[in-house]
Amino acid sequence: MLILIGGLIVFASAIGGFMLAGGSPVLLLHASEFVVILGIAAGVLVIASPGHVLKHIVHKVKGCIVSQNAGRQEFFDLLKLLYEIFMVGRRNGLIALEEHVMEPEKSVIFKRYPSVLNHADRLEFLVNGLKPVIDGKIKPDQLEELMEAEIDAKSEEWDHPVHVLQLVGDSLPGIGIVAAVLGIINTMAAIADGPEMVGKKVAAALTGTLLGIFFAYGFVNPLANRIKFNNAADLLCLRCIMQAVAGFAKGLAPLTAVEIARRSLDSSVQPGANELEVALKALPPVK
Repeated sequence: MLILIGGLIVFASAIGGFMLAGGSPVLLLHASEFVVILGIAAGVLVIASPGHVLKHIVHKVKGCIVSQNAGRQEFFDLLKLLYEIFMVGRRNGLIALEEHVMEPEKSVIFKRYPSVLNHADRLEFLVNGLKPVIDGKIKPDQLEELMEAEIDAKSEEWDHPVHVLQLVGDSLPGIGIVAAVLGIINTMAAIADGPEMVGKKVAAALTGTLLGIFFAYGFVNPLANRIKFNNAADLLCLRCIMQAVAGFAKGLAPLTAVEIARRSLDSSVQPGANELEVALKALPPVK
């Protein structure tokens, strides 16, 4: 929602200021300039990105517009889920976790926390971290290194859309100049048509420069930055999971492992220690 509000503010401020100065929005509507600017920008995007990155860009942009970023409640739910999972492992043995980890969609624990169950990356990372704990294929001291490597790989993958959008944003002012030059060439060919026609064509050419700068600094670069913040929040979720799972694998009590994970969180999303402890103790036991 905030991204839509921000976009509306950018658009309204530009058009509103132009109108207050006596301009008419109709003067900015030159289809040829929009075709040049948006067409070349789309071409740059296609040239610069492999197919899977293009799909990832669409997914990330959609996530910025329609999805809410992980907030305090999502982290609260994540910590409660981790605690419940650890308590099952502590009470009934690690083998009891198998039914929850192998088929989380059927798990009574995971079903209580849709913010994790319905988020593919968080769910996959948690399941992949718990599987070695259950089957004992690696030593507890090695688990954190394994999960850290997975986080590094995901971080690099998630940064690809950011880099591509920044490239497009940095290219847009130059693309605007291309549109303006094309407009000036068109103007030179119409000098014989009189000052009025020349004035209209010069205005259209200048609109090309305006649009390039406007789209770059008003929308594309801010959007890339928002994706970067969203990536940071998602990585914080993964690091929270890593801290808790690694601590539990080393033999820490469930409450202690979850407390370590809580302390690793940013203050803006970190639940209070007493608040979390009360919520955890109030959870119903899982049989």
